[in-house]
Amino acid sequence: MTGKVVIITGGASGIGAAIVEALVSQNAIPVILDKIGPNEDDLARLRKGSPATEWITVDLTDDNQCRAAVSEALTKLGKIDALVNNAGINDAVGLGAGPVEFRKSLERNLVHYYTMAHLCVPEIKKQRGSIVNISSKVALTGQGGTSAYAAAKGGVLGLTREWAAELASAGVRVNAVIPGETMTPMYRTWLAGFENPEEKLQKIVRNVPLCARMTRPEEIATSVAFLLSNWSGHITGQSLVVDGGYSHLDRALTSD
Repeated sequence: MTGKVVIITGGASGIGAAIVEALVSQNAIPVILDKIGPNEDDLARLRKGSPATEWITVDLTDDNQCRAAVSEALTKLGKIDALVNNAGINDAVGLGAGPVEFRKSLERNLVHYYTMAHLCVPEIKKQRGSIVNISSKVALTGQGGTSAYAAAKGGVLGLTREWAAELASAGVRVNAVIPGETMTPMYRTWLAGFENPEEKLQKIVRNVPLCARMTRPEEIATSVAFLLSNWSGHITGQSLVVDGGYSHLDRALTSD
């Protein structure tokens, strides 16, 4: 990955931040696109490992801001080798929320994946680079109460296959990573909403066949780095599930 310029959406925290760290460790040049502005301490630390690291503040639901961010990255770094579409949030927009909220959720969780690919693909083609899209186990298992997020993450898998087919002749690879129950700051916030967060956590991890624990963000990140690297040079159109076997477990839906 040495010297490869990789745009990561939602790279300021959680899985996105872990992906950035993994890329720095592989001597890549990450470009963080996030609604959260640069944390100077974090940026300084990242630049010790990869001096050309960039951090651009952007609202990914605004096409013009996305276009400006890609243009800024090109101006500063001269190329784009790869894109990691990662930003999103399980916003609990269910059947009762209505079509207006459903459409807004798709903007937050799906549409900008297309926007960023549309903007970056001309440059990625020049480098015969790659795209990795982050989906979710919700696309495979369902969850209940989150129709829009499930639709978006299912859409991500569809786009992954479609783009892999469309871009194969240009030598561009497109793959997806599907995280399961992954311990991130956003997940901790969700847990904190329960009366007994630790009890809720234990009920969840009991359903993870491999070691009965949460997936770590760095385990998602190393999978992404692999799919971006030359080590996966003949892999495209694939969805890699990183969840300790959770989505393959024959789970019984419960009322809680």
